[in-house]
Amino acid sequence: MTTPTTLDWTETLTGEMLLFGLLGHAFQNYPAAEERPWLQTLVDEEMFEEAPFAASQPDVIEGLRLLQEWSRAGLSDSACEDLQSDYTHTFIGPDKVRVALWESVYFSKERLTFQEQTLGVRGWYRRFGLQAERIYHEPDDHIGLELAFLALLAQRGISALERGEQDEFNQLLRAQREFFDQHPNQWATTFCEGVLEHARTPFYKGLALLTRGALIELAEILPNGR
Repeated sequence: MTTPTTLDWTETLTGEMLLFGLLGHAFQNYPAAEERPWLQTLVDEEMFEEAPFAASQPDVIEGLRLLQEWSRAGLSDSACEDLQSDYTHTFIGPDKVRVALWESVYFSKERLTFQEQTLGVRGWYRRFGLQAERIYHEPDDHIGLELAFLALLAQRGISALERGEQDEFNQLLRAQREFFDQHPNQWATTFCEGVLEHARTPFYKGLALLTRGALIELAEILPNGR
């Protein structure tokens, strides 16, 4: 994959924004009853028929296959219960957390949250005028929040291009690269591998593959250096 030309960046960043926004939401939110309308939209609008970003990555292709399988089965009551059971089994417990959703855990022998990585991510959010919605209650380095932040940086990059602010656009690309290198790229692959090992539904396995493939793509297209 080569770096997009100036004319391609709007399309590329739009796809990145859409995909990471979806992934961030899916991992951050337990699939409770209030999430069912969002999940139903994924099914009704056939959201997994194609990928808006990283479509040629093998992981994305396989992830879409699994998510199409899930979508075509329909969102029955039992399917919703399966998602709830899988989210609990994989990310919550009750006996143990099989796959931690927070970056800090992957760098703490005691598997603790709210560590150095949390504060580092919080600093990034503040740099761009943001604050985690559940700050001090939900660690800022949740995988869903980190992916959503990448989506936001992509969105701001699109806005800069539309305004013709090339310097600001370049700064936002560099910020994406720096944040990506410091945070998601340090642990998200391990997270995805854990989900692939422990998740039971094609939904969460497919999301893990989409995430891994999209991050591989991002590593290839974001410019290096300052």
